[in-house]
Amino acid sequence: MKCRKWLAAAAASAVLLGSLAGCGEKNYGLSKKDPVSITVWHYYNGAQKQMFDELVTQFNETVGAEKGIVVQAFSQGTVNELSEKVMDAANEAVGADEVPDIFAAYADTAYEIYKKGLTADLNTYLTQEQKEAYVSSYLEEGQFGDDGSITLIPVAKSTEIFMINTTDFEPFAQAAGVTEEDLSTWEGVAQVAKKYYEYSGGKAFFGRDAMANYMIVGSMQLGSELFSAKDGSVTVNLDKSVIRRLWDNYYVPYVNGYFAAVGRFRSDDAKTGDIIALTGSTTGATYFPTEVTRADGSSYPVECKVLPLPGFEGCENYAVQQGAGMAVTKSEPKKEFAATTFLTWFTAPEQNLRFSIGSGYLPVQRDANTQPALEKAISQSAEEIPPVMQETLKLGIDTVQGYRLYTNRPFTNGTQARNILENSMQDKANADLEKIHELMDTGLTQEQAAAQYTTDENFDAWYGEFVSQLHAVTDN
Repeated sequence: MKCRKWLAAAAASAVLLGSLAGCGEKNYGLSKKDPVSITVWHYYNGAQKQMFDELVTQFNETVGAEKGIVVQAFSQGTVNELSEKVMDAANEAVGADEVPDIFAAYADTAYEIYKKGLTADLNTYLTQEQKEAYVSSYLEEGQFGDDGSITLIPVAKSTEIFMINTTDFEPFAQAAGVTEEDLSTWEGVAQVAKKYYEYSGGKAFFGRDAMANYMIVGSMQLGSELFSAKDGSVTVNLDKSVIRRLWDNYYVPYVNGYFAAVGRFRSDDAKTGDIIALTGSTTGATYFPTEVTRADGSSYPVECKVLPLPGFEGCENYAVQQGAGMAVTKSEPKKEFAATTFLTWFTAPEQNLRFSIGSGYLPVQRDANTQPALEKAISQSAEEIPPVMQETLKLGIDTVQGYRLYTNRPFTNGTQARNILENSMQDKANADLEKIHELMDTGLTQEQAAAQYTTDENFDAWYGEFVSQLHAVTDN
């Protein structure tokens, strides 16, 4: 029933758009005497939700009041919970709500809704000037067809950074003769981690969130696009030498004890002192600890520093482009235009920078992605911005300007493929590490025990299984 309503609305939209275009109307029937209500589903929580809600209120009291638009925003939990609710609504699952007027979505989810014909083409409502204001790669991420249609408007982006507990790093660095420059490559991180393991008596140095980013961006940096997608179909490019280099710079140091992944997130591991350095999202920078709590309950304060994302030796700098955009549900022109009006207001530099410094996300328009614009926003903020957040945003903007940002195009079963990248090597490393610990109980050192697993044969066995898993979900 809902699908029939959407399709009927789409037909009505085409007729009304034609008539409005003929009359030269530009507000698509909006009137403050008869305001239109727009619902937004998002996944922001905590400080991010608070800032988003404040901006929604500001819009409603200013532009919304003048144009006749009332926005109501609802958090749907985590991004995964939001995706499930959106897909349930689109599939008319029993008990599901109707799809809202606007919903936050990563490209893979938005693409699934787009294929059902349930998303509005926002290109209809955006001027050329508005489109050119966005970082081009951000806007291109939401263009799924070859007809120039736009399904997603970028609203807040993030990338990855390297964070380090300098309180524990500096004494080690002085003793071991290492520098921050040694952390500029993944090979260097592995070498430093080995030295820290030896210096600390067997402690891990580094951990990373989002293994899928490491696999996807690392492959691209090494010259092989892992997923080449077009029109929903994908070619999987598994260059064995590239995957081996990824393996050598994560699995090998991991099973040797130089890297670790203990808690749910690596910031959790930094809080317990299980690691002193990590790679994570710019949005997670505020979770890096200000103190470390040891296993015996004692604690000590620490300071942290934000460093550029490492890359592979001899390769151009690449960084992940991530963060959900906002899609508009296909309905009638008035509602679609009202939704787009809110999104273009929200993503304008002044509002978007305010959201950025309150949430850790990066702004999406080119004029906002400059150090002067960021510094001005920080100076005008009514809230005190923690130094680590200021450092993170500044470095994030430098990354946008100085690195090649990459995210693969969406494709059918893209979420399942990403889950394989997220878990395959990490699960293998964890399983083998358990066996290595059993060997250590017999008297072997970790290096001696790990040597039984860092073999060509073990890599080949895992690689074959990894290839099979990916082809199982991507071969259509």
